[in-house]
This record gives sequence, C-alpha cells and structure tokens, in this order.
Amino acid sequence: MDPAQLKYSASHEWVAVEGETATLGISAFAVKQLTDLVYIELPAVGTQIKTGEPFGEVESVKAVSDLYAPVDGEVLEVNESLQDNLGVLSDDSFGEGWMLKIKLQDPSQVDSLMGQEAYKQHCATG
Repeated sequence: MDPAQLKYSASHEWVAVEGETATLGISAFAVKQLTDLVYIELPAVGTQIKTGEPFGEVESVKAVSDLYAPVDGEVLEVNESLQDNLGVLSDDSFGEGWMLKIKLQDPSQVDSLMGQEAYKQHCATG
C-alpha cells in the first residue's frame, strides 16, 4: 500500500479503500512508538466494528494499546499471520502488516479521516 494514498485516524490506524471493502492497519509511526510488540488480539470474521470503538489490542513490552475502528463495518478477513509474526508490523506496516479487511457500512466515513500530510502534522504535534 502506498502510505500517501491512505487515510489515517488520530489514533494511528490507516484505511485503504477498494470499492466497498477497506483494509485496516496501524501506521509505522504507531509501531515505532510501541516498540517490541509481543501480542495482538484481533476480532473474528463477522464482527461488526464501530467508529471510535476498540476492535482489538496490541501489546508491547511497554504497554497494552487498544486498536480503534476508524470506520464502521463488518470484518470480512483477519490477517491471522500476525499472531505468529508481529515483526511484520515493524517491517511492513502498510503492506503485509495489514490487520483487517472489512465491508464498509458507510464509505463516506473515510472522507472524515486525515490524508498523509495532515497525519504527519498530527504525529509531529501530538
């Protein structure tokens, strides 16, 4: 995924949209802040996720952090390979490190998310 083409939430999740399907993950900035990831919990296929509500969590040696849904939708696919290889989040957070694929409930919600430049400013000031 090209980070310049993605949309970002203030809580560091990214969204890539193809039609009515969105792929979700967390940004390289977030992974760097967490450092040394040891565990991830993601929802099951069929789970409904709601904007602003936790859909899972990621644990590092420093802290446990909730993952927040940037948009509403139904989980279509979960990247199960993350359970055994959290290093991929550090190595390729915008590609092989994707977390969920969802069916968007309201595609217009994506319009309220930040573009790459706004997200960079958010990270620099946050």
